[in-house]
Amino acid sequence: MSAPDGSPVGAERSIGQLFASATAEMSALVHDEIALAKAQLRRDVKRGATSGGAFSAAGAVLIFSLPMLNFALAYGIRTWSDWNLAVCFLLSFAANVLVAGVLALVGVVFAKKAKKSKGPQKVAASMKESAVVLQKAKPHPRPELVQDRIPEAIEAVARSSS
Repeated sequence: MSAPDGSPVGAERSIGQLFASATAEMSALVHDEIALAKAQLRRDVKRGATSGGAFSAAGAVLIFSLPMLNFALAYGIRTWSDWNLAVCFLLSFAANVLVAGVLALVGVVFAKKAKKSKGPQKVAASMKESAVVLQKAKPHPRPELVQDRIPEAIEAVARSSS
């Protein structure tokens, strides 16, 4: 197993390697948060498009079906019941409005789902939470150096930083 920078886990790494590793991980976190935001926005746009399609279908049904359906239904009711022709046309119109109302209701349901979705707000909250965690992060304490090993420690730091 190795760290993101390719060095073995558990091996002593220089400050530069640690900083590079932290930068790479932070970059990956930001890219993942952006990808999550894009996915949630796609879902919201899809719901909005479905809502718009349902509203469009309701309008199309109401406009284009009225003449043909009204005549057919009105004359069918007249033949079946011997009612006045005007009453038969009103009943035919009411049936068309009922169909359009059901389609509009479907559109309203999908519009509410799209409006309730808080995808971007969730991503923003997640990013703020990550920032708070990273701000509170403290380095791991290093063991105290023994006095007779100080020159070795200085030499090791000098080698690792060059």
